Amino acid sequence: MSKLSMNTALINIIIANVLISLISLIGGFSILSKKIFSKNNIHYMVAFAAGVILTTVFFDLLPEALHSSEETGFKGNILAPAFFGLLMSFFIERFVIWFHHHESTHGLKPTIFLITIGDLIHNFVDGLTIAGTFLANPYLGIITTVAIAAHELPQEISDLGIYFNSGLTRNKALILNFLTAIAAVAGGIIGYYFLTYIKFGLPIVLSFSSGIFIYIAGSDLIPGLHKHFNKQKKWAQTIPFILGIIIMYLLIYFLHH
Repeated sequence: MSKLSMNTALINIIIANVLISLISLIGGFSILSKKIFSKNNIHYMVAFAAGVILTTVFFDLLPEALHSSEETGFKGNILAPAFFGLLMSFFIERFVIWFHHHESTHGLKPTIFLITIGDLIHNFVDGLTIAGTFLANPYLGIITTVAIAAHELPQEISDLGIYFNSGLTRNKALILNFLTAIAAVAGGIIGYYFLTYIKFGLPIVLSFSSGIFIYIAGSDLIPGLHKHFNKQKKWAQTIPFILGIIIMYLLIYFLHH
């Protein structure tokens, strides 16, 4: 890759991370302020995000990880990083839940602290993922950016709701969101330089990110849908899920052809 194209990749990585943060923040504030979505119906967006993420993983991220491993001569099991990405997500979530239930102080400040720390880690990994995908293929970078944005918007709405219920003002919530957004940009920049100089880094990061996405969809998003299942409105969740799959599949198909 030439110096010019490398610089372009870095710019794209930064722009993608900034765009995701802006979309999540502006969308979250707008939806909450207009009360378009409540805690009872946000799962429609979650269903769409689940379809988007699963399609991205199995039709783009994992195939690209396999292709990249062949190009770089990676000799290990390319699915192993995906497994460790899934495990890491599990243990991070277990630690956060354990810490929350064992926190001795009273009030809502520990909750705000945990959400902020969790978002910092999550956004840093998102930034690293975006760096890996843009370095592998600009189209894959675009697709992954869309997938992350689809997941981040309902997540942002949930986080902002907790911030506001905890007594934070909009300005303080905005500052916390800005700090977590910096983590995403930092992850993108660090990932860019790391993956540029580490030969086998790219297929590993792509596979690792796939494992994280699978965990998010399988352990967080889809179980949440089952929790809010309603026989009278079963298609209200199923249709957004199917739409997420169809839209992402078509996007992947047309970008690669």
